[in-house]
Amino acid sequence: MYVNRIFICKAILVFLLISVSLSLNAQINKEYLNNKLSFEERVEILVRQLTLDEKISQMQDVSTALSRFGIPSYNWWNEGLHGVARADVATVFPQAIGMAATFNDKLLLDVATAISDEFRAKYNHYQKLKDYGRYKGLTVWSPNINIFRDPRWGRGQETYGEDPWLTSRMGIAFIKGLQGNDPRYLKTVATPKHFIVHSGPESLRHVFDVNVSDIDFFETYAPAFEACVKEAAPFSIMGAYNRFRGESCSASDTLLNYCLEKNGALRGM
Repeated sequence: MYVNRIFICKAILVFLLISVSLSLNAQINKEYLNNKLSFEERVEILVRQLTLDEKISQMQDVSTALSRFGIPSYNWWNEGLHGVARADVATVFPQAIGMAATFNDKLLLDVATAISDEFRAKYNHYQKLKDYGRYKGLTVWSPNINIFRDPRWGRGQETYGEDPWLTSRMGIAFIKGLQGNDPRYLKTVATPKHFIVHSGPESLRHVFDVNVSDIDFFETYAPAFEACVKEAAPFSIMGAYNRFRGESCSASDTLLNYCLEKNGALRGM
């Protein structure tokens, strides 16, 4: 009798799971696939149908597949500071600090355009292979527009140097080259980083708290981000790992809601 009860309980549970699954699939509104609608409308239609678990699954480094909607998994991590990184053979350009030494933002626009060409080509190739792993996507975690004023930092070669104006011009060019100029579709998603006041020490980047003066903040660290957001419209920004005046840079009301949303007019993610 005890074994039979366990069997019956399992059978009921399986039946309920199948019923819920069939019910969810039967109610799918496929208008999110309608190319005639705006992206915002399509996203709204899709997100409205997601379960809580499905929503949570999309808010991580690796977004799991939404099988009932025909959406494959996606890995958000892709690097492209001076070429498509870690995705087999690609063109390697000089490090960012070297390209900044040209003082030629038009040249950097050409470089970033070539990089985004390769990103698109590789993405299309891997999609055909159903390879959705790391470094195979279109969300590019570049450029690094932090200010480099201390060689002990350790990541200075990723930046455009110590000057806020030069960093702004180079960052704008790089973002435009990555995202392209199509009025409807992005070539890739650029991600200027690390917002904000993130210039070392590298070994303590996850724990240290930065408290620079208002003058240093607005004249040194903020200009490149403000210019890039307003003039190049990146669809993503990476927060700094450290804290700023006691708040996590990735969860600061001052940085995210005031500096970016209200004054920067950040769109996208």
